Amino acid sequence: MNPIRSPATAAVAAAVVLVLLLSPPRAEAHNITHILAGHPSLSTFNHYLTLTHLAAEINRRLTITVLTVDNAAMDNLLAKHYSLGTIKNILSLHVLVDYFGTKKLHQLTDRTTSTSTLFQASGTAPGTAGYVNITDLKGGKVAFGSAETGELNAFFVKSVEEHPYNISILEISQVLSSPEAEAPTAAPSQLNLTAILKKQGCKAFADLITSSGADSTFQENIDGGLTVFCTPDSVVTAFMPKYKNLTAAQKTSFILFHGVPIYQSLQGLKSSNGLMNTLATDGASKYDFTVQNDGDIVTLKTDAGKSTITGTVIDESPLIVFKIDKFLLPKEIFKASDAPAPKKKTSKDAAADSPDAYSPDGEPSDQAAADTNVAPRSAVIGRMLAGAVLSLCLSVALL
Repeated sequence: MNPIRSPATAAVAAAVVLVLLLSPPRAEAHNITHILAGHPSLSTFNHYLTLTHLAAEINRRLTITVLTVDNAAMDNLLAKHYSLGTIKNILSLHVLVDYFGTKKLHQLTDRTTSTSTLFQASGTAPGTAGYVNITDLKGGKVAFGSAETGELNAFFVKSVEEHPYNISILEISQVLSSPEAEAPTAAPSQLNLTAILKKQGCKAFADLITSSGADSTFQENIDGGLTVFCTPDSVVTAFMPKYKNLTAAQKTSFILFHGVPIYQSLQGLKSSNGLMNTLATDGASKYDFTVQNDGDIVTLKTDAGKSTITGTVIDESPLIVFKIDKFLLPKEIFKASDAPAPKKKTSKDAAADSPDAYSPDGEPSDQAAADTNVAPRSAVIGRMLAGAVLSLCLSVALL
């Protein structure tokens, strides 16, 4: 016998279904730098993920497994004095483009599998050099090794963090060995950032890069991709009283905050609204800002202020430099009160804020349109949804 549902119950059920259908899908996101910041023993590995730009690639992917190693294992790797490009290849072999949680490690078909890595995805790994073998050994031990060598030289230590089936971070006993990944890489780019800035009206900013000791970090990041935001000389001059009050470490972090360790075109910035890491990002020190855009206007925001991109100084991949109207103020150094106070509104400003404000050509100005249309659109959408739900409920109730 089928249960009898009242019209009211049916109406509520229908309304719930409608709301679920209209709800936007939940987007998963992760930030490897922030996750590893809570694990001091993995800080060197975390630092080099940022320095090699692998962190951005990891964050971009929806399904990923990171095989991390502790500081002692990283010290052994760094003792070999590989170039940054080679270190990137080696660490990219530790990023699997599939999800492997602890449970999955012990449920492998035939107790072994081979999986692709970011080294393989880079296109520089020939044959099977970019694959990693995983084998579930007797006694619950799990071993890892490069498919290139066929050796299983690293072992599962512990699970650091798992978010099925989005990201899994597993600690292994040592760095994976691979002749192809360890091969010498091409020499760094010959682009000289400070020389370029001095020729393009950012001489004072270039001098700050050098005097703060940040020049080597900027320069060594060019080869892997670098985006820089510089201010014109007049902005630097006006800001110097505040800059001089910073400690030496704060000055370095402040200048590094104006660099992003990836090549990001203007079009890319327009389509990548959200948080962005910088050269100053390191473990618990987030040093990030938010990218927002309104049409062709791109704004970079922190809790202490915002800056607007006013032009492009140079766009020569892997380096791109934008000019901004104000310094970026990291919240780790500056308080919200340090941001410039808003200017007092004049009668012209008030007119511009009015719903009836128009641009010279007779069309509503962009800002006026944005200010006047957001609330009405929200209200209209709300009324439409409410009407649809009510209509559906009444229809069901009349059945």
